[in-house]
Amino acid sequence: MQIMYLLDQLEDIIENGATLPFSNKTLVNVEEVIAIIQDIRINLPDEIKQSQWIKEERKKILVEAQKEAETIVEETENYIKKMVDENEITKNAYELAEEIIQKAQDNAKEIRLGTKEYADSILLKVQSQLQDILSTIDENRKELRR
Repeated sequence: MQIMYLLDQLEDIIENGATLPFSNKTLVNVEEVIAIIQDIRINLPDEIKQSQWIKEERKKILVEAQKEAETIVEETENYIKKMVDENEITKNAYELAEEIIQKAQDNAKEIRLGTKEYADSILLKVQSQLQDILSTIDENRKELRR
């Protein structure tokens, strides 16, 4: 991850800078620090694009799950119609069809919930990383102002 590398460089510059006696202040090359901050700004949108991609991927997965559920329900309904035509096993067909429909609905619900949880956990990780990066940048900027 390019941003983490740039933040490590920034941290190295600060840690290896000359310290002023009797204070916790450090002298750093301002041009070098500004160049790294600009690189961070350039690379930061990639992280934002990644979160957008995850959001779109989540939507695609939900659409696929819904289509799969609809297909299962449609196949079940077709199966029910076929079984109704066969008088001997009409009762069994209804029972089996109801069971299949319930399983299909449960499966679709489980897929939707799992997809939402997965997408949410990925977005939470990206959000946390972005917050860490912004926090580090704020700390570094404060350090530069001292």
